[in-house]
Amino acid sequence: METLKVIKIGGHIIDNPKALDKFLDTFSKIEGPKILVHGGGKIASELAKKMGVPVKMNEGRRITDEPTLNIITMVYAGKINKMIVAKLQSKQCNAIGLTGADGNTIEATKRPVNTIDYGYVGDISKVNIDTIKEFIDTGKTPVFCAITHEKGQLLNTNADTIASEIAIGFAKKHNVELYYCFEKSGVLKDINDQTSVIKKIDTVSYQKLVNNGIVADGMLPKLNNCINAVNQKVNKVCIGKSEGFFNEKEGYTTIIK
Repeated sequence: METLKVIKIGGHIIDNPKALDKFLDTFSKIEGPKILVHGGGKIASELAKKMGVPVKMNEGRRITDEPTLNIITMVYAGKINKMIVAKLQSKQCNAIGLTGADGNTIEATKRPVNTIDYGYVGDISKVNIDTIKEFIDTGKTPVFCAITHEKGQLLNTNADTIASEIAIGFAKKHNVELYYCFEKSGVLKDINDQTSVIKKIDTVSYQKLVNNGIVADGMLPKLNNCINAVNQKVNKVCIGKSEGFFNEKEGYTTIIK
């Protein structure tokens, strides 16, 4: 198999119809095998509020009780996933929308209760690469939403982690590149200066950035996934704006060993 590109997009793209269409146009033109992973954006929170279901977060992570799980399943696996798949079909990219339950592609375990009970949140236990590869080998582009499963129970699972674990699984036998598309041009020395992109980060420099408070809050789990991926044979890991990755218009951060 040619080099596989695993690309994750977040709410800043999903919540903006023009940005989403522009990204999907670029994505559809990427040659070779590719997988798209998407988060949920603001739509699930907006629907929850309309339905009178409280939105509970802890350190940027959604606490998922049963009513919340019902809503995010409808939004992530339904509205958002199928909208993306339909748009890709219009761009001659034969996409197939998936949760981790479909084809038993991503298995997880319900997160144990420590100081916080996250509810129906899953931590990935296995990615069934052979099944995903079957889709790719027949010319289909998998599009994963942030839902996995454990023995019949659907689970809300971090999309950054899903992208990382898929990339790691394929990296055991294939060349893999992992891209995290988010709203900034990369990891910034100064969060208020978009030009202060740190071009390369390795394990040592990452720890220094954490110790100095330059990497904090929501960037911590994202970069932990990046570091984990490069340490497990993923050939290339980048974080930044999609324009920078594929059109060379802007900078981005590359994570190296």
